Amino acid sequence: MRWALVKVCLAVTTMVVVAFAVPLGLVIKEMARDRAFSNAEREAAVVVPALSITTDRDQLERVVASAGSGDGMAVHLPAGDGRAAVDLGRQRAADTDIAAVRELGRASTTEVPGGSALLQPVALSLGTAVIEVYVPESEVSNGVGTAWAVLAAVGAALVVGSVAVADRLGVRMVQPARRLVEGAHELGEGQLGARVPEEGPNELRLAAVAFNSMADQVVQLLANERELAADLSHRLRTPLTVLRLNAASLGDTPAAEQTRTAVAQLEREVDTIIRTAREAKPQTAAAGPGAGCDAAEVVRERMAFWSALAEDEGRKVRTAGVDRPVRIPVARTDLAAALDALLGNVFRHTPEGTAFAVDVHNGEDAVIVLVSDAGPGIHDPEAAMARGKGSGAAGSTGLGLDIVRRLAESTGGDVRIGSSVLGGTEIRVWIQLGGREPVRRGHRGVVRRRRAVAGRS
Repeated sequence: MRWALVKVCLAVTTMVVVAFAVPLGLVIKEMARDRAFSNAEREAAVVVPALSITTDRDQLERVVASAGSGDGMAVHLPAGDGRAAVDLGRQRAADTDIAAVRELGRASTTEVPGGSALLQPVALSLGTAVIEVYVPESEVSNGVGTAWAVLAAVGAALVVGSVAVADRLGVRMVQPARRLVEGAHELGEGQLGARVPEEGPNELRLAAVAFNSMADQVVQLLANERELAADLSHRLRTPLTVLRLNAASLGDTPAAEQTRTAVAQLEREVDTIIRTAREAKPQTAAAGPGAGCDAAEVVRERMAFWSALAEDEGRKVRTAGVDRPVRIPVARTDLAAALDALLGNVFRHTPEGTAFAVDVHNGEDAVIVLVSDAGPGIHDPEAAMARGKGSGAAGSTGLGLDIVRRLAESTGGDVRIGSSVLGGTEIRVWIQLGGREPVRRGHRGVVRRRRAVAGRS
């Protein structure tokens, strides 16, 4: 915007200067020419009275010399009374031009070497005499160059001044806009204290006021959301306490132990939610150098947890790629929550006896976690990835796949939904290593299936 204003002002001022300076320069040139010929006419007028009195050569030479023109004046007397024509001074004009002026009886100018000549006729009793006054080119253009230089300097000063003023106006407009952009970026990056100075042009000042008001509302809404999350999570403590007490009375069977483990994990997750909400910190923070977890270990742990339920329902389970450590820049609890969401979907949306598998592929720049099943599949992958939509079935909130997506995107990766080799759904979680840019794979990381099948959240 700043340079656009400068360019527009430069173009407009230049056109205005040219439109006024060029005609003014031409007028000055014409005025200098008129001044030079007016001086020549005055010099010629000095000789006219002497010609009306005498035509004696010696007397006329003294008159011409007293006119102060030196060799710049000549007098051409006509022939008469048996004498030839007399020419006094240095003749520069052509004989034809002198004869034409004598015949017409009207003053005229003609071009001569080095300048111009004014030919002034004077009627005498013997005929018409012609006074020739030489006007050099230097006298015709006297002061014109200086005037043009002054005009050029004034025009340049006007252009420079207008550009400077436009630049200052542009800065006055651009700086508030730039601060508004910086404030929007800071707010978008989570700096909730970002505000914009309410200054500058009226429109930008109103935009800054609206931005600050919006930022205040965002802070208030986030605070309300955190309080609501903490309150709702706190309400879960009572039923969790009941579950823990009931689990303690189940004995020492493997199922009872798994139930107690699940209740304890649920209590820890609730405590984490409450603590995170109260401290106003995001649940999933960017992992620093050396942070993260062993994806293979987490997969083995969660598969051990779900294998008991899979055995009860007659499901075949397969894991691959978990026989050696696979480091990823994701917190252990976050990866466990994502796996639980994916495996919970398998148990919730596929019939009993449906097989499923979890594969871990360790690449140079990314780790891919595949969760596939032999179920009916997903009817609309894009809708399944939309937060909060779900499948409409009882107990489906539509947040499971969103949790997985946010985990992948926190590393620069993404999530794809496609067809598995088992005949059902394959969910591919791409976890980027080294903070590199993710490879885009279609709209919102979703691959459309070729055949429509039943839905899932």
